Amino acid sequence: MADAQWSPGPRAWTAGEWLPVLDIVEPPQQRRLTVLVRLLLLIPHFVVLFLLDIAAAVAVVAGWFAALLLGRLPEPVFRFLAGYLGYQVRVAASGMLLVDRYPPFALDPPPDYPARIEVRPTGLNRLAVFFRLILMIPAAVVQSLALSGWWAVAIVWWLVTLILGRMPRPLFEATAAVLRYGMRFSAYVLLLTPAYPKGFFGDDDLSVTQRQTRSATRPLLMSGAGKGLLVLFLVFGVATSVTTSTTTTWPDETADGM
Repeated sequence: MADAQWSPGPRAWTAGEWLPVLDIVEPPQQRRLTVLVRLLLLIPHFVVLFLLDIAAAVAVVAGWFAALLLGRLPEPVFRFLAGYLGYQVRVAASGMLLVDRYPPFALDPPPDYPARIEVRPTGLNRLAVFFRLILMIPAAVVQSLALSGWWAVAIVWWLVTLILGRMPRPLFEATAAVLRYGMRFSAYVLLLTPAYPKGFFGDDDLSVTQRQTRSATRPLLMSGAGKGLLVLFLVFGVATSVTTSTTTTWPDETADGM
């Protein structure tokens, strides 16, 4: 499954609410040594991503103007942004301990890499493109709270995975849900899809047709414990946001009073 699919014919633009897909093959076991130093190992990727972020920002601005005129992203822009998003997701999947295999330094990963995305070239509503920065605000709040909540107590998930040599299934489900929602949010911001981010609490069993390749996240069927962890992430995210806001305001008030 490719990160991006492109067909120059009339079927290139698919209609409806097809959502970008995250495919992750759940590792039965993880190497404790790589878990121990995971973030250190990913430092080269963080440098590459910093440079790609700059290029992607330029591509999105150019793509925004093009989408207003054409009602779609030009093929080169679509391919680059899809590759960039896939690269970003693979690094995040490794950092969040969802996969054990080291991410490749490539926008187009090997066919057997255990974390991939699928985005499809789709026609874009020009009005929705014009107001994209406003429309994305609700999804941005959910994505930010969930991700900050996960990282707020990441030391716990890291210790659990380090001790067990794997992620407990409910934790894997909840972490994958956070990553998938973030991927769908990014795809919406990058104009790779007209579909608003959905499916934060997982899918039902009918969400993917039987002939498609299934993985641990396609569809993402969540247990009650996994959904409970997602709620916990949101709570931690709110608490982190309030704490950060309070600590930022307090020094400002102190400085004003002096």
